[in-house]
Amino acid sequence: MTDTTTPTNASDAHTARTPLTGRKAIVTGGTTGIGRAIAVLLASEGVEVFICGRDEDHLADALARIAEVGTGHGIACDLATKDGLDRFYREAEATLGGYDIAVLNAAAGYGGLTDVDEDELRYAIAQDFTQYVVGAHKAVTHMRDHGDIVMIGSYSVHKLGGGSTVYAGIKSGIHGFAEALRREVSQEGIKVTLIVPALTGSDMQKPDIPPEKQAERINAQTMMRAEDIAVGVHFALTQPRRTVVQEMVLVQRDTDA
Repeated sequence: MTDTTTPTNASDAHTARTPLTGRKAIVTGGTTGIGRAIAVLLASEGVEVFICGRDEDHLADALARIAEVGTGHGIACDLATKDGLDRFYREAEATLGGYDIAVLNAAAGYGGLTDVDEDELRYAIAQDFTQYVVGAHKAVTHMRDHGDIVMIGSYSVHKLGGGSTVYAGIKSGIHGFAEALRREVSQEGIKVTLIVPALTGSDMQKPDIPPEKQAERINAQTMMRAEDIAVGVHFALTQPRRTVVQEMVLVQRDTDA
């Protein structure tokens, strides 16, 4: 008969997880969708978070939810502008007293190249690409020799089509940038992870897929929830320091992707 009173030594069956409690994180675009879900999950794990978004009402709502599970702060700003980008990182550092997690998530969807005029195109690049690169520069400079940078990419780079030329092109640049940055700063102690979500319920899907239709598709398992992506970020951040999740692709189970 097996002796059930003796604890099982399972030390060789598990790897040590990196704790999140006590860490501090910035989350761009943390007021809605995937960014909000990430911020809420991190806060519930004991991470103090600082978020941003462009809408004051969305910011207030997100901070209220974060306060139910942990500690959070944030500002409303437009990261596509130099003033907005500088203010976010400056106030995040001042409020948190430093941070060792940077989640670069803020983005907006754009269609084909011929669907936008030149001013819209320049804004799209500033919003979805420039602020990622400049934000990563600010985060690396701040972290110096430790910490995690998580970038949220897009599965659109694997399903290139004329209807997403601008967005897919920009996200393809983010994919290459994330991999190269990992190689550049890993020896300094900074880990860089790219999370690649496929179809996920969020404000970005509107008006093409209204909220009620999103709920139906999530229940039918043909669309993911923002919280599913947050769990992926959590997994990457809790790996041992020796391990980097270079790229994680998350796709809804019932899909032809």
